[in-house]
Amino acid sequence: MTLAVTDQTQQEADRYVHSVYEAVIARNPHEKEFHQAVKEILDSLVPVFARHPRFRESGILERIVEPERVITFRVPWVDDQGTVQVNRGFRVQFNSALGPYKGGIRFHPSVNASIVKFLGFEQIFKNALTGQPIGGGKGGSDFDPKGKSDQEIMRFTQSFMTELFKYIGPDSDVPAGDIGVGAREIGYMFGQYKRIRSSHEAGVLTGKGLGYGGSLARKEATGYGCVYFVGEMLKARGLGFEGKTVVVSGSGNVSIYAMEKARELGAKVVACSDSGGYIYDPNGIDVEAVKQLKEVEYKRISEYVKRHPGSTYTEGCTGIWSIPCDIALPCATQNEIDADAARTLVANGVIAVGEGANMPSTLEAIEVFLEGDVLFGPAKAANAGGVAVSALEMAQNGMRLSWSFEEVDAKLHVIMRNIYESSMRAAEEHGHPGNLLVGANIAGFLRVADAMLVQGIV
Repeated sequence: MTLAVTDQTQQEADRYVHSVYEAVIARNPHEKEFHQAVKEILDSLVPVFARHPRFRESGILERIVEPERVITFRVPWVDDQGTVQVNRGFRVQFNSALGPYKGGIRFHPSVNASIVKFLGFEQIFKNALTGQPIGGGKGGSDFDPKGKSDQEIMRFTQSFMTELFKYIGPDSDVPAGDIGVGAREIGYMFGQYKRIRSSHEAGVLTGKGLGYGGSLARKEATGYGCVYFVGEMLKARGLGFEGKTVVVSGSGNVSIYAMEKARELGAKVVACSDSGGYIYDPNGIDVEAVKQLKEVEYKRISEYVKRHPGSTYTEGCTGIWSIPCDIALPCATQNEIDADAARTLVANGVIAVGEGANMPSTLEAIEVFLEGDVLFGPAKAANAGGVAVSALEMAQNGMRLSWSFEEVDAKLHVIMRNIYESSMRAAEEHGHPGNLLVGANIAGFLRVADAMLVQGIV
């Protein structure tokens, strides 16, 4: 049943959504990242509950903010000095209404219950937007891979998988990589899973190497997808990447391939960063050099300036947003753009912001962008390309075949266009025309909520 929206129903919906958010805070104290993710989505859903009382009557919101399962475990491992180290592992299986839990594994010292829950909650709606049959989950550990030897990383990841394997499978939970977890770590985890299970279940992990069930274009997917999504935003205003100046934060997988695709479409990328600082190259970043540093040599981005006269390196990451640009692609980590950085970007004439990382803009920064009439692509829409191609990898594994790079890339482009269009349509239908943040939240929520509704109280 759909009701006509009156002031009264709108106020009732607002009070209801606020009460659910307050309950989340009370039940999950001190989890500020999770609180932020929930608030950003719930604020967008007031028009949905004003129009569709069936969701409230079925307790969809109360259920969707509570993970189906949270798993915490210890990860003991031995370093190169023979000393036993212990880290903490996490897996949050948040929602399986649309399919098996799907979401990356992050290795970083900042990982805790709040971080993993915020990422898992975002993943529900991001995965729903792709149109693929995948639910939402996330995992990780507070293990820091920086400065560790290859053998230490192997021993840690094998220990991590020795516990995690109990909770995952091709039809139940399919992890992938994230910050600190690339092809090497996925390979070690897959090998350990195969050893324990005594079977080659290719679909249990995505982001695998091409030699054992990986998909072409998976490595490029998140960065390419972000650029494709921003391209749709620009096209709606009669614009494109051609001749535009771009700043990209980060220098990992997402950043590198966002830079590569933006350059391919005619833009000039002038800056990127890592956790130590950022480089600025007025002649345009040499993406192949960044790939060499980060994917082959595993060196800091500061090394770039030694090989490229005319470029500069600045300690600290926040200053990267003071560089004037037409398009900003935050691809590093959560909350890297605050309100001050957003105001600087707007003052310098930024046209579009596409979130390649998860929740890289604070709520206050997003308000600045929207008030400044900046085209804003929220993370759950703009960076959904990676998980979309992970779902395509699962499909290829299930059929025991491989698609060409061109086939996968074409499917990715269509998925990103569909995400843009469904988000725009949902925003228009619920009274927020042009607001992709609201539209993406509503479009993703409706797909999950409808599935939960027909499945009953589970």
